[in-house]
Amino acid sequence: MKFMLMLMADEKVGASFSPEEMAGAMKLMGAYQETLEKAGAFVGTAALAPTWDARTITKYDGELKVHDGPYAETREQFGGYFMIEAPNMDRAVELAALCPAATWGPIEIRPFHAGYEPD
Repeated sequence: MKFMLMLMADEKVGASFSPEEMAGAMKLMGAYQETLEKAGAFVGTAALAPTWDARTITKYDGELKVHDGPYAETREQFGGYFMIEAPNMDRAVELAALCPAATWGPIEIRPFHAGYEPD
């Protein structure tokens, strides 16, 4: 069963990291990826650009509206993800608990909808 670990953090705090601090954080995330690979659970990962580069769209009654930034103002933003394979939610929680990003903000663990398997 596939799960997405959605990593949340305050991107303004992350933007204030020195290059050395960011390199250290990325080293921790690389080690986490290696842990997932050794466990046979790693599917994929990616980081997202900051929300100030985002656009949100709506289309009602045929009219497209484009807004700068994210849909909602929040203290923490969705900054990246890991896709993992786990037999059940309990194991997905165990694997997510190993992620260093859990010390920077929440991690939402969401299974893929039954019957849908991403490539």
